[in-house]
Amino acid sequence: MKRIVTLQDISCVGRCSITVALPVISAMGVECGILPTAVLSTHTMFKTFTCKDLSDQIGPIADAWKQENITFDAVYTGYLASAEQCSQVCSFFDRFYDGNNLILVDPAMADNGSLYPAFDESFPTEMAKVCAKADIILPNITEACLLTGTPYKTSYDESYIHELLKKLLALGCYTAALTGVSYEKGRLGVVSLDRNGDTFSYFTRHCPQSYHGTGDLYSSTVLGGLMRGLSLGNALSLAADFVVACIEATASAENARWYAVEFESQIPLLCEMLDQRLKNN
Repeated sequence: MKRIVTLQDISCVGRCSITVALPVISAMGVECGILPTAVLSTHTMFKTFTCKDLSDQIGPIADAWKQENITFDAVYTGYLASAEQCSQVCSFFDRFYDGNNLILVDPAMADNGSLYPAFDESFPTEMAKVCAKADIILPNITEACLLTGTPYKTSYDESYIHELLKKLLALGCYTAALTGVSYEKGRLGVVSLDRNGDTFSYFTRHCPQSYHGTGDLYSSTVLGGLMRGLSLGNALSLAADFVVACIEATASAENARWYAVEFESQIPLLCEMLDQRLKNN
């Protein structure tokens, strides 16, 4: 069984970050270690929340793992709370990268044209340093624009997306997969480009609803698929289909929670979808 570790926060209530990554990756048949960067009472979409920064624990935990000779087949990062943590994560990559393991970065910091409220304008520069060390990065369009200094557009064509992907590769990563791309009404998907010039795109139906945590759900599913042996294209498409299923399940639930996407009820479907793709991979 493959073993990965994810570095991001824990929201005690609200489906996001480690609260999503741990059950999803585990359900896909991959051991999921965690290194919490902070503990929040809820995620930040709630009006009232507490937050305990755990930056001072990242180094000691990494030290203990090194002493025990613990290794990981992949390292996956999501929401990082500060520029200091970006630097710490870069050091973690350097310590645990062995030439064979995968580094996947979800630069979770912005959406809909704006940075999340917790970050200032200097944060994208620090996140770009994290992305530079990655094999795969999974930004949305807003994050990609902030990482590369590109003007954000809500209306665009394929050439705009391709140029954005090339700028992301220039940061230093091997593959950039841009999420939330739409070339036609009612269709939404992902487009990727790697250093060899290979491209991939996959589009599915665009759900009108929007729920917190879908980005974390997408990235976690991609990594789980890769660790089970799926090709990148299969992993990206699996994640897109699963997120749509979860959004639709949330929208149809009588007790749908406004603050996060329902994924728990769809875990059996994820396992079925994964098995089918493994057979056809």
